[in-house]
Amino acid sequence: MKSEKTWNQHVVKKENKFLVFKTIIQSSPISRAEIATKTGLNKGTVSSLVHELIEEKFIHESGPGESSGGRRPVMLLFNETAGYSIGINIGVNYLLGVLTDLNGNIHLEKQTNIDTQSFEVWKDKLFSMIQDLIQATPKSPYGVIGIGVGVPGTVNMNGKVLLAPNLSWKNIELQSILEEEFQIPTIIENEANAGAYGEKKYGVGKNSNHLIYVSVGIGIGVGMILNGQLYKGNNGFSGELGHMSINVKGDLCRCGNEGCWELYASEQALIQQAKKLNLLPADQTDLSLEYLLDLAESGNEKAIYLFNRIGEYLGVGLNNIINIFNPQEIVIGNRMASTKKWIQSSLEKQLADRIQFFQEHDLQIKFSNLSSYSAALGVAAFSTENFLQVRMN
Repeated sequence: MKSEKTWNQHVVKKENKFLVFKTIIQSSPISRAEIATKTGLNKGTVSSLVHELIEEKFIHESGPGESSGGRRPVMLLFNETAGYSIGINIGVNYLLGVLTDLNGNIHLEKQTNIDTQSFEVWKDKLFSMIQDLIQATPKSPYGVIGIGVGVPGTVNMNGKVLLAPNLSWKNIELQSILEEEFQIPTIIENEANAGAYGEKKYGVGKNSNHLIYVSVGIGIGVGMILNGQLYKGNNGFSGELGHMSINVKGDLCRCGNEGCWELYASEQALIQQAKKLNLLPADQTDLSLEYLLDLAESGNEKAIYLFNRIGEYLGVGLNNIINIFNPQEIVIGNRMASTKKWIQSSLEKQLADRIQFFQEHDLQIKFSNLSSYSAALGVAAFSTENFLQVRMN
């Protein structure tokens, strides 16, 4: 009986400590008295837990704050540079890495384009990028606390990439590979799930509890925040809506299905259609999204027409999503977010023609300001939160 009581006291203390810590993170700078008021804990308990957090370098004291009549209180601040997290977004044709502090501020970023599906090449580039970020990490009490990687494919709960069709990857134990190489806790997540979380935490989705994030790059992935929580499905495989059929007898997709949404509304679709219209660079460089954007800006009617078509097809898929989930907000992210100027009008017209009147109420369609950073920031945040949870338990 005594051991059970001791265990319960231990659990309560850990929960209280995390509560105090979260309160400091959310309201920094804050005094001990304000923490007691916000949490409902007595001042003695708050003082003891704050002392532990200072000893562990997670918070520090600053100068006195405003007085409400008595002695000016000492203010407490979250030590956001107590450690650093690495977030990696694996695009189909690029690799983006960020080094963030514990509050999600980017201290360093690296990006490289990759034009192969070979996992061995990707692995070497990934190792190199992570090593560069580790070496560039400022000195801190905890160093690099975790690595997060967003992958454009289906990932199981153990960090194994089951299928990334646009990269031709299958059954790759990515979490094990990275943890063995770097000896740092690693989280592997579907990049659209990571992007949804990045938008909810740092982007245009901060105020939405029902958020659908549509990652439009070479393929299309969908991440869902439902009732304020990331929804991953029974085995973590939700959000593969880029592979819902919008054309029953459509083209064959790399996933094996026919008529997938991403074959008509993605960067891949844009480039394929541009090739058919001979919109090729005169200098024989690779046809790219950036090149087509430049063409549109210069008034090229074929390029503008292609962007309009992408907008229309995006609208068709978004209408299906709206009918299924009745979201508060849809955020269009990844690289195609940069095409807002050219696709927004046709996308909105397509929705206006299809959407049920009752679905329009309180619905917002937004384009990400974070672009391809959403997923990198999202997986970095997963790693940070995992580290802090472990440290407080």
